[in-house]
Amino acid sequence: MKPTLRSRTLTTAFMFVVAVYVLLPVWWLLVSATKSGGDLFDTPALWFGEINLGTNVGRLMEQDGGVYPRWLMNTVIYSVGGAVGATVVSAMAGYALSKYPFRGRGAVFAVIMFAVLIPIPLLGLPLYLLLTQLGLLNTMWGVLLPSMVSPFGVYLARVYADAAVPTDLLEAGRLDGAGELRIFFTVAVRLMAPALVTLFLFQFVAIWNNFFLPMIVLNDEKLWPITLGLVKWNSLRTGFYRDMVITGAFVSVIPVILAFIGLQRFWKADLAAGSVKV
Repeated sequence: MKPTLRSRTLTTAFMFVVAVYVLLPVWWLLVSATKSGGDLFDTPALWFGEINLGTNVGRLMEQDGGVYPRWLMNTVIYSVGGAVGATVVSAMAGYALSKYPFRGRGAVFAVIMFAVLIPIPLLGLPLYLLLTQLGLLNTMWGVLLPSMVSPFGVYLARVYADAAVPTDLLEAGRLDGAGELRIFFTVAVRLMAPALVTLFLFQFVAIWNNFFLPMIVLNDEKLWPITLGLVKWNSLRTGFYRDMVITGAFVSVIPVILAFIGLQRFWKADLAAGSVKV
């Protein structure tokens, strides 16, 4: 049945309200990052005053001996390294659960589903004790290794492999003499690309915004990500650092936006493109 004018109008209005609700904080952050400390309170909150974005960014990069660029680089290392590792591990685990029958496969998948439901804060103390035993506290590996484990990623990869990777195609590869690793990387990975890109972006954003794990693992300020650094500056409660917190938050959003823009084309890929190129 064709939608009526009233239903289309109501739907459009609802979507507009949702868009405003989502984008308004981003707009405020953009506007505030361009203002000087005085203009933050002397000009309209949602409109520009005197543009000082370049000056603010320059001060941000020099603040406290130039520690912000180091925090930014640490965040990139944690996010990219953790997201790549989680994507590879989840893809291989989900593919194995989908395509290799073995005793206890259902029980393993049930445990993974149960792990998805566990709140992350509940794992804080066990994780801290485990990293202490391994000698990984206050190291980058203490943040990277836990970030490479994603139960939801395994679930997503398993479900997507069930739907997108034909078993007949795998059997054809085996008949041609291809090994299991070659079949996985040349056939399965290409067919699972949209799901793997989605998983990478989810994990990238989750690690980029992560505060709890670095807080319990890292003591050295030089190893901190942006989240810990901005919280420290914000706790100082001075007008000067307030400017740095706003500008730093604005700069930290840019890589996430670029990641979404750069990877969105993979969601539009034909699911069968991989089998054609093999």
